[in-house]
Amino acid sequence: MPESGKHRRSRTTSLTRGIIAVSTGGAALALPLIGATGAFAAPAQPAAVEKAATSTAVSGKGIAAQKSTSTTYSVVFGDTLAKIAREHSVSGGWKALYEGNKKVIGGNPDLIHPGLKITIGAKGENKAADKADKAGSKASDRAEKSADRADRSERTSTSLATEGAPAAEAAPAAAPVSYTNDLDGWIKESLAVMAEHGIPGTYEGIHRNIIRESAGDPKAINNWDINAINGVPSKGLLQVIDPTFQAYHVPGTSTDSYDPVANITAACNYAADRYGSIDNVFGAY
Repeated sequence: MPESGKHRRSRTTSLTRGIIAVSTGGAALALPLIGATGAFAAPAQPAAVEKAATSTAVSGKGIAAQKSTSTTYSVVFGDTLAKIAREHSVSGGWKALYEGNKKVIGGNPDLIHPGLKITIGAKGENKAADKADKAGSKASDRAEKSADRADRSERTSTSLATEGAPAAEAAPAAAPVSYTNDLDGWIKESLAVMAEHGIPGTYEGIHRNIIRESAGDPKAINNWDINAINGVPSKGLLQVIDPTFQAYHVPGTSTDSYDPVANITAACNYAADRYGSIDNVFGAY
């Protein structure tokens, strides 16, 4: 005989299935019935916020590990961009929200209507951030260019000031040279006038001929030679007769043949015309 044993009653679940007959105009329909321990779930209401699928960024060299989640928000009555940005802690506030959804919202950020779907999160914020980065980069470039121009301008001004300094110092007219009223001063002043007119001669050549002709006396006169007999005696430091002095007088000097500078300069002008230079004269001339 089979061994007698304990028989366990199967455990009943909290859900009891059954059939309920519903009369519909004489016909009965069999519908499944949920047990008394079950509960009817309330119909799901349309959610204002819908989660978007996580997107994976793909770079040109492969799949990047960067993931960004964005949220699509359905505008309800009474919403404003500022309110939505505040409630969802949008970085950059309503402006960033508007920039990220400008194509959807249109040209007026104040006109958003119920049912309008806008993106909150990475997608919208990234657009605004990219735009902000570009604007910041442009501003930085402009600042760098401006600083560079200012730097070049400062270097140019400094260079011009430095280069112009010698010219500024040399601008004042040179003080007139003063010569001593003696043989040394007369020769030096005559040499300066001769240089202006291109008349050759040296200090040594002039001094040597003066000492021979007049011993350095500007009032010396020869009253005994042929010139004196002819009425035109030789005069001055280099013993020049009046016709020669007048013919070779150098403009800017005195017209008095006894004047030391005028006498030397006229005599050197004559010697240059006849001998090439006063330096070539070693006797009566």
